[in-house]
Amino acid sequence: MGELLGVAVLGAGHMGADHIRRLDGVVSGARVAAVADPDTARAQEALAGIDGASVHADAVAALDAPGVGAVLIASPAPAHEEALLAAFARGLPVLCEKPMVPDAAGALRVVEAEARLGRRLAQIGFMRRYDAGYLRLKTLLDGGRLGRPLMLHCTHRNVSSPPHFTSAMLIDSSVSHEIDAARWLLGQELTAVTVLRPAPSPGAPPGLQDPQFVVFETDRGALVDVEAFVNCGFGYQVRCEVVGERGSARIGDEHGMVVTERGGACAEVPLDYLVRFADAYDREVQAWADAARRGRVTGPGAWDGYAASAVAEAGVRSLEDGGRVPVALAPRPALYGESGR
Repeated sequence: MGELLGVAVLGAGHMGADHIRRLDGVVSGARVAAVADPDTARAQEALAGIDGASVHADAVAALDAPGVGAVLIASPAPAHEEALLAAFARGLPVLCEKPMVPDAAGALRVVEAEARLGRRLAQIGFMRRYDAGYLRLKTLLDGGRLGRPLMLHCTHRNVSSPPHFTSAMLIDSSVSHEIDAARWLLGQELTAVTVLRPAPSPGAPPGLQDPQFVVFETDRGALVDVEAFVNCGFGYQVRCEVVGERGSARIGDEHGMVVTERGGACAEVPLDYLVRFADAYDREVQAWADAARRGRVTGPGAWDGYAASAVAEAGVRSLEDGGRVPVALAPRPALYGESGR
């Protein structure tokens, strides 16, 4: 346990650069050994002030760089499948940002490849499982204090969406976090999706269906609703309220400083996810590094990544075609047991 875990970071964009900073200055027991990005100048910039890391234009080449013992994938989602399979072939533990693979068929190929290995190597970056508020809500639900959960109400708002954002990405990129959080909090699978289309906000770019109202059904009769609004204009807000047989509980109101001055008070609202979930990201990467150094993988796994992709794919069909769309999951390999629920 004395040797630092050398990590190859794939992708040096907004998320990748933040993880490079985190591995270098926050996480103990790990270091950045290599960075891969087609824009090598961007990779060099992300490594400013960090010694001993190599830079690569090719992601797979970074896996073979000296000192690499683990992989953190923060590249665009279409590149994830190739990187995951390459990491599996080398026996490297992986932390892969969500979505694991955008399409359910590709995600299932990753699950099947890992199952053939007979051991888990992949953890998927659903960082809400490491957020203090979500952890408290999970503990409350598991303790049975509220009785059987009946409904889960979720809010997911962003200041604005990137230029490349599509209507489908509200579901397979933004709402994918709620998909995983709902499965984890409730301990239930999502079995059907209905996406409702309110009148688009004037702040949404032309052609973008924003906001969206998404309703999930579960295999034990609970309902989950998500307001996804990625061009709200005022801040980044994530809230979650569970309604049970004997009470309710809500998280997400407590973030940000409240300034009281003469004549009134003003509450700060975080402007993006890296601010709102900074602590959760720190805990997530630290837990992953600690486990990887022990030859283990914990946290949400490849099955969770596949389930999220399958549910999101059904959601996109509902968005495009209208109506309720059932979710069909492949049989769960024995490797994963019930760990994702």
